Amino acid sequence: MFTSLAKKISLSLTGLFLCLFLVIHLLGNFQLLLPKEEALVQFNAYAAFLTGLLPIKIVSYGLYASIVAHAEISLWTTIENKKASQVYKKDKRQRASKWYSRNMGILGSIILLFIVLHMRQFWYEYKFGSLPLDIDGNLDLYTLVVTTYQDLTYVIIYVVAMIALSFHLMHGFYSAFRTLGLYHPTYVNIVKKVGYGFSILIGIGYSIIPIYVYLFVA
Repeated sequence: MFTSLAKKISLSLTGLFLCLFLVIHLLGNFQLLLPKEEALVQFNAYAAFLTGLLPIKIVSYGLYASIVAHAEISLWTTIENKKASQVYKKDKRQRASKWYSRNMGILGSIILLFIVLHMRQFWYEYKFGSLPLDIDGNLDLYTLVVTTYQDLTYVIIYVVAMIALSFHLMHGFYSAFRTLGLYHPTYVNIVKKVGYGFSILIGIGYSIIPIYVYLFVA
């Protein structure tokens, strides 16, 4: 029982930490929506700033650990839920849950595969590739991003992944707070509404960026 509860708490805490990262990362990426010349300078300076600070590096290691831990715990939870679902099928209790709640494993797998692809395309190239420098002497991550988002296939993959992320968050956001002890009916309803709004805004916010770059940035 303790092991199961510990898994749920760890899943909730890592999930909420990743939600915070999603907000911060999105705000930084909104610089890509600026006019091209301004976006190039600001986005590259922003990337250089993040990689040059020790506290940010420490937080980034925590982020990587959280992604791995969240994925691993989610995998075991999905396996356990599959076993339990055989009981639920008998008494029809699955009908009371949303389809995305029953398919968190599939949604999470889509997101994880996208994270691997996304980090290979940008993080790996920024850290270990041979990116040129911009006029300020910063690695030109902006041009790499724009070039990547000119590929319609990648844009479609990106948007599909963000749709999966939105549905994943719709269940995960509320579930995390419930696991951590939020049971009051009034607050539960508020958290559900905030969770739905957060999930939709995150999905739309991230999707807008590659679509905008594909359509309007030459």
